[in-house]
Formats: sequence, structure tokens, C-alpha cells
Amino acid sequence: MYRHILVPTDGSPLSARAIKEAVKFARSSGAKITGFYAAPEFRLPVYGDYIPPQAFNTGEFQRHTREVADKHLEVIERAARAAGVRCKCVYVANDRPAEAIIEAAKKHRCDLIFMASHGRRGLQGLLLGSETMKVLTHSKTPVLVHR
Repeated sequence: MYRHILVPTDGSPLSARAIKEAVKFARSSGAKITGFYAAPEFRLPVYGDYIPPQAFNTGEFQRHTREVADKHLEVIERAARAAGVRCKCVYVANDRPAEAIIEAAKKHRCDLIFMASHGRRGLQGLLLGSETMKVLTHSKTPVLVHR
């Protein structure tokens, strides 16, 4: 069976439901979990030759990013702790979540990726495409998709 499961989250309600099921699955198979969040990278907004003065506040951006990551990863940590499942959580700054998920599975030697079927909704989801589909088609690590 599986020994180490990567559980990515984007903070969506569907992701929260997948986390609950991933923890149950890990508990039943005796696996440990690595919770994962891919945070957006800092981008300097430039409008022609104008750069807004607040654009240089990378420290504030990084603090906010860390707070958001911690909030989303805490959901995984709490669920795992309550179920008695070993868990560690990590986050990276990467604007390509699917690539970050695949890389994290390799780096942490996970033998399964357990993720929600969709994250972003509406027009943004259509424009960005399905990160889950990208993981499914590019990952060499098995992927379990929760609907």
C-alpha cells in the first residue's frame, strides 16, 4: 500500500473535503502525509514606465503569503493530528501549481498524490485550465483525485 501521501491544497472548499478523505485514506493504509501549498510568486507590477511605490514591498508580500500558506496548511495539520496520522507541511512560491506539486512529490519521495478534482472556479478556472489534469497527465507518481 502507500506509505507517503502528498496532499496539496489551494484553500478551496473542495480541497478541504479532499483533505478529510486523504487523512482517512492515510490512516487506513498507515501512511504519513506531506501537506503542500504552492503560493504565488512576487511580481513587480510595471505599467509602461511607471512602477507604483508600494510595488517594492516584497517583505509585506512574503509575510502575507506565509500567513495564507500557514492558514491553508493548518487545515491539513489539524485533520492529520486528530486522526493520529503523521504529517509535515511545506509550501513553495511557484506560479505553476501543477509543476510544483509534481516536484514536491519527487522531492519528498511521496508514492501517491491525493488531490481535489478542481480548485479555481468560474472564468479564472477555465482560463488557467485544470491543475489537477496537468498533474494527472505529467506526474510519474500515482494520483488519486477526489471529487
